[in-house]
Amino acid sequence: MPITRPPDILPSEITPSEIYRGRREFMRSTGALALAGGLGSLAGDATAGAKLAGTRPGPYGTSEELTPYKDVTTYNNFYEFGTDKADPARNAGSLNPHPWAVQVDGLVKRPGHYDLDALLKLAPLEDRIYRMRCVEGWSMVIPWVGYPLDELIRRVEPLGNAKYVEFTTLNDRARMPGVRSPVLDWPYTEGLRLDEARHPLTLLAVGLYGETLPNQNGAPVRVVVPWKYGFKSAKSIVRIRFVEKQPESSWMSAAPREYGFYSNVNPDVDHPRWSQSRERRIGEFFKRKTLLYNGCGEQVAGMYSNLDLRKYF
Repeated sequence: MPITRPPDILPSEITPSEIYRGRREFMRSTGALALAGGLGSLAGDATAGAKLAGTRPGPYGTSEELTPYKDVTTYNNFYEFGTDKADPARNAGSLNPHPWAVQVDGLVKRPGHYDLDALLKLAPLEDRIYRMRCVEGWSMVIPWVGYPLDELIRRVEPLGNAKYVEFTTLNDRARMPGVRSPVLDWPYTEGLRLDEARHPLTLLAVGLYGETLPNQNGAPVRVVVPWKYGFKSAKSIVRIRFVEKQPESSWMSAAPREYGFYSNVNPDVDHPRWSQSRERRIGEFFKRKTLLYNGCGEQVAGMYSNLDLRKYF
């Protein structure tokens, strides 16, 4: 489960990113290269981000060993750049995340556009180490940089009938080759219940490993919802809309029997094509037991106490 870290320890002090960059030996020695389907020989080096100054330790995190920077930035799901795990690192160089603006609208008192500089200044940036679990059965431990999404939400003042938050990702055929494919109905959309979006674990992330987000990881701004499967954490966000009715996300629309709205990590509810009882941490050979809510149950289980987790998967 997420734990409180000593306030004077930063992710860079736990595992400096310099140790990992260019370290393919790590993947070779653990067998992760085979898991990635030859990823190391295909993907180019991830673009190094600019350092994010002035970050502070956040109140939540895990003390588990971090996934190496090289793996975090070359083994990704980001279908706007292709469906293979190596495609985002190969193709995302076409994305220019500057300038960038996020439209915030819908059922709020104070709609508006926030450019990236405004978002970066909205609240103090925090370092948070979260487990991330993919529905396909692999997981990572990533040191994110951001602040609670609620810092933005409370400023726009949702109306009383706002029950959900919908996120929309950039849809750019010129810069995102994946959106030319009919694999999903573009633009990519995702949603959260308002209380989920306002939960202190939900992060509006602008960086990882102390640097700005690489394009393939959702630059320049994304959400991170650590107790849900990874596809719920929308990347390269251009719109945040507050609505009354539950939004239908891209994966719900594409395969409603496989992808539910909640998508909480749950070892007892399998995906039709994959067991969710165990997971493979990138960089490890043996699988480990999947934790309910990805280990965040102490913090988030109360939001679902009245839900049948098998029905509302």
